[in-house]
Amino acid sequence: MKKVMLKTTLSLAVAMASSHLFASGFALNEQSVSGMGTGFAGRSSSADDASTVYGNPAGMARLNGQQITGGVAAIDASTDISDTGGNSRGSNKGDMVPFTAVPFGFYTNKLNDQWAVGFGVYAPFGLVTDYENGFQGRGFGSKSEVKVMTFQPTVSYAFNDRVSIGFGPTFNRISGVLESDRTLNPAVSDTNVKIKGDDTALGFNVGVLVQATDTTRVGLTYHSKVKYKLEGHTTVSGPAATQPFLRNNRYDASLKIDTPESYDLSVTQDLTDAWKLYGGATWTRWSRLKEITVDNEGVSAAGGLLAPGQLTSITEEQNWHDTWAYAVGTSYQLTKQVVLRTGLTFDQSPTNNTDRSPRIPTGDRTIFSVGLGYKVMDNMTVDLAYSYLKEEDIKVNQTADAPSTASYRAKYENSANGFGLGMTYTF
Repeated sequence: MKKVMLKTTLSLAVAMASSHLFASGFALNEQSVSGMGTGFAGRSSSADDASTVYGNPAGMARLNGQQITGGVAAIDASTDISDTGGNSRGSNKGDMVPFTAVPFGFYTNKLNDQWAVGFGVYAPFGLVTDYENGFQGRGFGSKSEVKVMTFQPTVSYAFNDRVSIGFGPTFNRISGVLESDRTLNPAVSDTNVKIKGDDTALGFNVGVLVQATDTTRVGLTYHSKVKYKLEGHTTVSGPAATQPFLRNNRYDASLKIDTPESYDLSVTQDLTDAWKLYGGATWTRWSRLKEITVDNEGVSAAGGLLAPGQLTSITEEQNWHDTWAYAVGTSYQLTKQVVLRTGLTFDQSPTNNTDRSPRIPTGDRTIFSVGLGYKVMDNMTVDLAYSYLKEEDIKVNQTADAPSTASYRAKYENSANGFGLGMTYTF
């Protein structure tokens, strides 16, 4: 098999990286609205509702009866692009992340004092970015859309009233679309390259929850890596598609990518009957993403408007690094029906200044969150949350290999507002 197209047509994995959602890289945090209210501090130790299936499967042992938790988190992102330059002409509106909604749903059932079962459906990774037509940096990415949906059946076991464990295999479905518009010659139209692919793969989540004292609870959750091999096709349209070494304009393509494992260590501390304090740290092994390769079949190595090898064999360096995220939060039981929440999160970006592209214009993040839980009835609670994300300003500086004339540099200032609505029903 041959490899597909230089820095202008990055793999689906790189396309996932610029999500503007509330976790670093292309990970998503939006699996719990109650957790969103505290900035996801204490995610692996709180076990407040059925979303603990994801946060820490061992927490199911703490939930009584049967519970259903469902909801949606919506993200409204904005970007200011300035200090732009490059050989290509075009606009820099920065409105490339559409209003995005991330749904989730969980169910738990406590069978007896020791055993509990449950399942969850959620999105652990994802991205939608879509620059305007004529974007100046289109040679390095014009559109990216990636979705990962996970189904997780789960079981937990309580050794006693202090210690419990939980485990759940994950069935993961990934699909994506990636586009770039190459400026091969200013005198002719751009060549569009579109990559589509999908795959299904297995992973697992495992956790332990310890009631260390009567007022202190500690949780540790491990989310495994997942190995994908996406199968799909690459489509070339525009002037390059007429070159004799391109037998047709559509080729079978594949991509191997591992989504990274992570560890989440959290503490929940009861300060009073009304006040709780949450803290947490998450380590993610993004260093697995050293380089990216997409394999194409059926393309000869001859040259033309595209240079030899440009649609045949290439590897893109990424060199991501491992990251830490830290969060602290609190909740206050205002009345029997109302609980108030707030949290602050610091989240590192895995990218570096050398390899960052318009598909990955992200830096280190600070996130402020507030939330509210309202018990509508004894067995039903509605949760609301709001988060504001602000990234450090970052720069993109990319130059394509010959014969392309594309180059692009810009300063990105990113921010986002997140809104969450969820409900928990106990029966």
